[in-house]
Amino acid sequence: MKRTCFVCATMGNLIKVLSRDIDNNAGNFFLDFENAEASWSEKEVWEKVNEVLKEARVILDELQAYAGAGEDIRLAIQSPSEEGVQERAWSAVLPLVAKLKRFYEFSHKLEVSLRCLLDIFTSPEAPPTQQLENKQALARQFALILHFTLRFDELKMTIPAIQNDFSYYRRTISRMRINNLCGDADTEVNNELANRMSLFYASATPMLKTLSDATIKFVSDNPEIPVENTTDCLSTMAGVCKVMLETPEYRSRFTSDETLLFCLRVMVGVIILYDHVHPAGAFVKTSNIDMKGCIRVLREQPASSVEGLLDALRYTTKHLNDEATPKHIRNMLSNN
Repeated sequence: MKRTCFVCATMGNLIKVLSRDIDNNAGNFFLDFENAEASWSEKEVWEKVNEVLKEARVILDELQAYAGAGEDIRLAIQSPSEEGVQERAWSAVLPLVAKLKRFYEFSHKLEVSLRCLLDIFTSPEAPPTQQLENKQALARQFALILHFTLRFDELKMTIPAIQNDFSYYRRTISRMRINNLCGDADTEVNNELANRMSLFYASATPMLKTLSDATIKFVSDNPEIPVENTTDCLSTMAGVCKVMLETPEYRSRFTSDETLLFCLRVMVGVIILYDHVHPAGAFVKTSNIDMKGCIRVLREQPASSVEGLLDALRYTTKHLNDEATPKHIRNMLSNN
């Protein structure tokens, strides 16, 4: 079934959002998630990010189809002296490790794309909310990156074969190295790269961690840019998604569950990034994100659809358990 860049084709035309700008003046502005086209000023960055998003679609398809080499590995472990069994397991694991390597390397491309977009949305030329409004094609790409990130991590958490396959690969490589049998296999993923990949896949949400770290690094690498420029951009995106989800007029235009999940993933993604970047986090009363409203929107969905997103808020945010977090917010995110 054909996807539409994992974003809904029916998000409505211009979505009206009430948002506070950096001068704290209430104002109306619009984000067009459906029909926004890149202007000449956006075109260069848009094309670069679009190439990454094209690859992202392929990555998701490959991850969703990832079957693992569990049976071959099991037989190899049970019959360590049978050379044919060992060769079959090794032959099954090698292409999978190559795929895992590609996923890992793609995370760096995603990081570069995120930083490119943050460069634009935090530019001193205009407030972040105005940048989002004026560069809606890039705002849409920002949302697509977040959607991919949450979707990748959701899928990864359901595929234990990933870490099992890679662990088997590393054990086998170590044994081959000891016996001087490495040959060309060792050049696929050398020891240094294997260590980095192990850390990456050890995270429950590796792509989200990559983006969180990248956003933090963006802020620290650009001290001349007020941190509010970044957090205002993120809180605005959270507000856009929340309004789309809680307003019947907009929800009625959604024609599929994937449309709904797109908005939910983007909303959760920007909340997590905001919580990692803002000194006080996303959960305090003074936060520019309506956390109560965002969690309520999540809770209104079928539990099977959003449990992974709720877990992302529970376990990958930084400030949820701070004393400053209101008790009712923690209660809303409890597992009860």
